[in-house]
Amino acid sequence: MEQATAIAISGGMDSLVAARLLQQSGHRVFGIHFISGYENVQTEGLGRALGIEIFAVDCRRPFADQVVSYFVNAYKHGETPNPCMVCNQRIKFGMLLEAARRLGAARLATGHYAACEKTASGRMQLKKGADPEKEQSYFLAMLDQEQLAHACFPLAGRSRKEVAEIAAKHGLEPVLSRESQDICFTRGRHYLEFLSEYGGFTPAQGPIIDTEGRQIGTHRGLHRYTVGQRRGIGCPATEPYYVIRLDIAQNRLIVGFQDKLHRSRCRIRGTNWIAGKPAGPLSVMTKIRYRHAPAASEIIPQADDRALIRFESPQPAITPGQAAVCYQGDAVVAGGWIDE
Repeated sequence: MEQATAIAISGGMDSLVAARLLQQSGHRVFGIHFISGYENVQTEGLGRALGIEIFAVDCRRPFADQVVSYFVNAYKHGETPNPCMVCNQRIKFGMLLEAARRLGAARLATGHYAACEKTASGRMQLKKGADPEKEQSYFLAMLDQEQLAHACFPLAGRSRKEVAEIAAKHGLEPVLSRESQDICFTRGRHYLEFLSEYGGFTPAQGPIIDTEGRQIGTHRGLHRYTVGQRRGIGCPATEPYYVIRLDIAQNRLIVGFQDKLHRSRCRIRGTNWIAGKPAGPLSVMTKIRYRHAPAASEIIPQADDRALIRFESPQPAITPGQAAVCYQGDAVVAGGWIDE
């Protein structure tokens, strides 16, 4: 008998439609829902609507240890975190995939707008989803070969509009309104409020320094700022100031005019070479954040898990802690965490 496919059920429209599409294509399907400790989703009604059994997996401790703590610590170290990428790597295609396989599933499906296929060489290749406005391969760029080998993305060739039409046709009502890349555990609160409650943050004032080395003001805590930020600096000038860098060692906020915001290169750590580590430089298109338009560049492998990315044209607000994801056409070549 063919092994089953598990579908990660979040309660959102995308995962419900992905489950329905799997059923229509003849898969034996069951649902699997991870309990993070920050949601309020009743899976029983979803299971009845789909006609499948849904198993709950308690991920509260690892979610707190590996996702929420990562989020808090990133701000403590002057970085801007990307918790969705960590959750996909360690929880959804980590703990949840392991649980799905113990329950008899050959693969774990999710509602991501991305694609995955095996190449002639036998490697798994992550690719962009068909809908350019919604595609989410960026958020999956840290998945390794073993994880991709057991991944299934039923929405790969669908647009957001098509998915909404399928949901309406089959009466699939989501119980979550947030987008999948939103920060689920802040529960709609501003991240500063969450940090204050969870991370024990207290405002630590320090100097605001311009790019000429002059103190022009006082900041209220570096965790309130991210590279490229314009609002909230509070220092009048002939043109707007932008955050250029967070100097954690000296508790200084470095600001400058927009022309100081661009950089022609960045280094990444923890590089995940989905297409295999190359012997030398590769010409790629690189995204330095989810909504960033891919920029012409080259990625150069370096020692250990590091790489250097050089851009043909300087890019604005390259932000430590965010992910840089490199593409050749629709294929993801590599992803890694931006260092300063």
